[in-house]
Amino acid sequence: MGDVIVSISDFRVSNNVGDILVTYALGSCIAVAIYDPKVKVGGLLHYMLPDSSLDVDKAKTTPGMFADTGIPLLFKACYSLGAQKKSMIVKVAGGASILDDTNFFRIGQKNIMMARKMFWKNNVLINGEDTGSNCNRTVRLEIKTGKVFVKSSGGPLREL
Repeated sequence: MGDVIVSISDFRVSNNVGDILVTYALGSCIAVAIYDPKVKVGGLLHYMLPDSSLDVDKAKTTPGMFADTGIPLLFKACYSLGAQKKSMIVKVAGGASILDDTNFFRIGQKNIMMARKMFWKNNVLINGEDTGSNCNRTVRLEIKTGKVFVKSSGGPLREL
């Protein structure tokens, strides 16, 4: 099929080995890529903020905007295609400090910490991570192989 674009505050899942899930322009946002190699099911989430209590109404209409609502939905959507938690490979990218030179808001850091906290509380290991710094990123998840690639602004495409 080709590239399946994951927009900001959204997620996509697939079991089509021709699909490549891709999200662009990760600044302080986080991309969570999950993949079950046994059934070749994967998903990619692009969330903006760590905690849905910031805007409960928005979380109801756009749950992918927040880590605490988007991550569980991503896993459930993959489970509906046959994936199992015990087989999942999890990779995380993003959480940069963009336009926050003084580190006053620390949205990127808060996003990273929320992902780590949620995975730790649910006994899920993060198998690869490219977080922090001050660069934008693009993330690609190949459904055929489960490989996750990250491209930082000005840098080469590399496997995570």
